[in-house]
Amino acid sequence: MKVEANTIEEYFAALPPERADTLRQVREVILKNLPEGYEEGMQYNMIGYYVPHSLFPAGYHCDPRQPLNFMALGNQKNHMALYMMCLYGDPVMMAKFQDDVKASGKKLDMGKACLRFKKLDDLALDVLGELIAKVTPEAYVSGYLALLAKQKK
Repeated sequence: MKVEANTIEEYFAALPPERADTLRQVREVILKNLPEGYEEGMQYNMIGYYVPHSLFPAGYHCDPRQPLNFMALGNQKNHMALYMMCLYGDPVMMAKFQDDVKASGKKLDMGKACLRFKKLDDLALDVLGELIAKVTPEAYVSGYLALLAKQKK
């Protein structure tokens, strides 16, 4: 379900109340654990967390006008989702995240970077917070550049 919004509050206002409440609570976990340097704003019709151009002027390689996306929180037709780009190109971090979620007793519904959930209780919020806190903007950019270099070979 695409939400047309210019601000985060407009985004929440456009959602059904139960979904807005769930996404607000996930947002709180993200903001509580987000390392200094990332910024929050609307990106790709979702709530985005990204490395601003002031820290990484090159931006996203597919569209350099866009800052480098770290994570996005969004509402879809049949679920809500957290797009965790920091896991996409890091198989070691992905495996640890998956293992930690399973150890928490939560069922993991995840694609390459998309963590799908229908209610707040579906998420291992402590595991999510730990992951977010570990990945500084500098570490994320370094991993992103390494992945791009690897893909060019």
